[in-house]
Amino acid sequence: MNIWMTLKKAASLYPDHVAVVDGSVSFTYRQINRRVESLARFLQSSGIRPGACIAVLDVNSHAFFETYYAAAGAGAILSPLNHRLSPRELAFIVRDAGASWLVAGTRFAALVESMLSEETPLKGVIWTGDVPPIRAKVLSWAYESVMASPAGSFQPAPVAENDIAHLYYTSGTTGQPKGVMLTHKNVCLHALGAIAELALTDADVWGHIAAMFHLADAWATFAVTWVGGRHVMVPDFDPVAVMSVMEKERITLSNLIPTMLNLMIKHPRANTFDFSSLRLILSGGAPIAPELVGKIIETFHCDYIQTYGLTETSPYVTVSILNEAIKALPAAEQLRYKSKTGRPFITVELKVADPQGNPVAADDQAVGEIWVRGDTVTPGYWNRPEETRKAFSQEWLKTGDLAVIDGKGYVNIVDRKKDMIISGGENVYSIEVENVLYRHAKVLEAAVFGVPDPKWGEAVMAAVVLKPGETVSEGEIIRFCKEQQASYKAPKSIIFLPELPKTGSGKIFKKALRDPYWTDRKI
Repeated sequence: MNIWMTLKKAASLYPDHVAVVDGSVSFTYRQINRRVESLARFLQSSGIRPGACIAVLDVNSHAFFETYYAAAGAGAILSPLNHRLSPRELAFIVRDAGASWLVAGTRFAALVESMLSEETPLKGVIWTGDVPPIRAKVLSWAYESVMASPAGSFQPAPVAENDIAHLYYTSGTTGQPKGVMLTHKNVCLHALGAIAELALTDADVWGHIAAMFHLADAWATFAVTWVGGRHVMVPDFDPVAVMSVMEKERITLSNLIPTMLNLMIKHPRANTFDFSSLRLILSGGAPIAPELVGKIIETFHCDYIQTYGLTETSPYVTVSILNEAIKALPAAEQLRYKSKTGRPFITVELKVADPQGNPVAADDQAVGEIWVRGDTVTPGYWNRPEETRKAFSQEWLKTGDLAVIDGKGYVNIVDRKKDMIISGGENVYSIEVENVLYRHAKVLEAAVFGVPDPKWGEAVMAAVVLKPGETVSEGEIIRFCKEQQASYKAPKSIIFLPELPKTGSGKIFKKALRDPYWTDRKI
């Protein structure tokens, strides 16, 4: 079982079925297979051997899709990069992963050039548009010139199911990103699970609206391909543009973060579009209120599933799919279950555990930590044996998320991972932002936490204590943070305090800072 097999099966069974629509460009599975082989052959001729790493930096596009599969064909490990990161952060990831080639969108030329000013192992860049005139000593190729290179026979690299396929970098609790390793087996088994859970078929049209560098969307690359479905690329999020694509391309399902859904259903033009092709909207990345779920169903006239997952679990851990007994309940009760974190995904075993690892009472009251195991769970973190050891208790992955579980097996998260903020679907670890704040010459102490935000779900806030005799404006500190790391991680607001609250052991007591903003709100 490997990723390359899923494309070959689609190309064999559905050769003339449209595989990818990207703006005015579309390709059948026969055509996309040939293009992927061309890219994989180029990578092999450029020295990429099985187990080597390449990276991709682009918006949702046919090139992103093709790179996922070309890496698999060459037996390479692919590291999808978040284009919202700073050059320094990207350079660290490329260096840590050991990526020697990069597929990049031309629109990110300035970002790539800045990244290349740092030390990286990159030897070449394949640009998905015209080759830009960057000042960097790397080989540069135009993506379509690679596609136009003389055709030849292609032999996919031999790949075992436990070989590493992908490295997704997540913000580490220690302040450094860490690469989550996913094997071919992880990815393929998750795809099979999604096919079963969501009843995917060749009639489905998936909208790639959330970013393909995140697993919240990337998993569909493989599941939808396996069944011969169609992929529609949406490069940038705009509520009207997305709704227009849904109508025009007859999208049947997609996964969107609550922020996106909120902007769409509240748009004055939402009721002017034809959503009759939609059969399902999935959402994850942040908790969601039943009222919003009701409005989503009302606006899109389709079913809704809440999802919860981690990069470490390929990603799905739970889905709020209703069983037949719950479907017999009153509509309001069904809506409450649809808004829950959900019951275990088909590929995983889950328990809500006390500190000793024993299951808590399934009474919807007792709080424990979600532990999960199964063949879609990562083998660990790239070159981080100690981080891997800490994350597991025997074969159980400890998620760090606190939840309750009811008698029907449905889980509901009641608190977030320690010190993590989910803003607009992006995970922000407070320690990363605090590390930047402590670099400021005038900052004595800092604590970062999430506060409610009507647009982003949560916004990053910082409490700062200045050094004696120093003064600085809120705007200056925010600008400093944006210069040091991705702008979405920077605080949206700063509060200045004479001192930070502490626990009895002298640790900063973030709960005292955060709780007043969340009073009377459900997390």
